[in-house]
Amino acid sequence: MTHPAAPASTAPPATESTEDTGIQIPTLKPNYAEKSRFQSGPKTTVKLTSLLKVEPKKDAAANDVPVEVDQPFTPEKLQVVWNEFAEQRKNLPAEYQLLTQPYDFTHPVITVHLHHLVQETMLNNIRLQLSAFIRERLKNNSIQIVTKIVEIDESKRVFYTPREKFDHLLEKNPVLREMKDRLGLDTDF
Repeated sequence: MTHPAAPASTAPPATESTEDTGIQIPTLKPNYAEKSRFQSGPKTTVKLTSLLKVEPKKDAAANDVPVEVDQPFTPEKLQVVWNEFAEQRKNLPAEYQLLTQPYDFTHPVITVHLHHLVQETMLNNIRLQLSAFIRERLKNNSIQIVTKIVEIDESKRVFYTPREKFDHLLEKNPVLREMKDRLGLDTDF
């Protein structure tokens, strides 16, 4: 039995005999005296203390960067920029509806009034884009967008999840629970 990938070594291969047949079977043992083909060069060591030392970069270009001053703006200008962003999102009805919600502005904070946690999640998904858009257009980096959940009348409440819709219908007609149980329906899909 020959092994095609046998390492080239000067020592004769070790043999092993089986007790039943008495046949000598060569066994391959690695030759550790050979140089590893994975060694690439001299080893370099790095001391952990040298990694912890942070030296400031001495770059003349970094010191010459002009600091942009936030430009003042009016609430009317903010409304125009806000509506411009909303128009860009008109093809996404949920986001567009969210962006048409009323908001309060107390410099530098824009407080968006929301009716449900689902709206807050949607706003969080676009908050960075909205903030960047407003800051760029108004040339003011101090603007922040925060949310506030406001309670609304039960008659004007909008139901977003299937569970909320079912619970609302269940309040109006309790027979729906029996029907749901008989048919084995699930309201959360």
